[in-house]
Amino acid sequence: MNEAFAEAVPLTGTAPTEAFTELYERTFPRVYAYVASLLRDRSAAEDVTALVFERALRKRRSFDRARGSERAWLFGIARNAALDELRRRSRTAALVSEPPDDAVADLEDDAERRATVRAALAALDPRERELIALKFHAGLSNAEIAKVIGASESAAGTRLHRAVTKLREACHAH
Repeated sequence: MNEAFAEAVPLTGTAPTEAFTELYERTFPRVYAYVASLLRDRSAAEDVTALVFERALRKRRSFDRARGSERAWLFGIARNAALDELRRRSRTAALVSEPPDDAVADLEDDAERRATVRAALAALDPRERELIALKFHAGLSNAEIAKVIGASESAAGTRLHRAVTKLREACHAH
């Protein structure tokens, strides 16, 4: 997002500016994949993803480049919206135990491998699954993940490394 993002998108009005449209087009697929990986419900993921961009448009003036990248800001909004939805459903313990099929499409189209990855993800702690989702579904950098989860970059990197190591070990155990 350019520095003029907050000023470029008017507070009121019906048409978002080019800056917000570009942000939406550039990030929508990853925001949706991340939200879908948390909610495990495509219909709810569509609704929550729409809510994410609505909140981002309304809160665009709260974006502060000094506090992190636009992607970290947006995924922070996405995380909060998805967790709100999980709380609303009283399903907070159900964070990403099984990724949607389209979220693992980059893996070989091999049912056995997908089943192994799903079982390995289910064996992870919900916070570890969230880190995996932020890194591989959302495509965030460690610095951006740190901003989203409210940790230092080194702590986020260490937690992510541990989660990936556990995931690999669980995959090899199956």
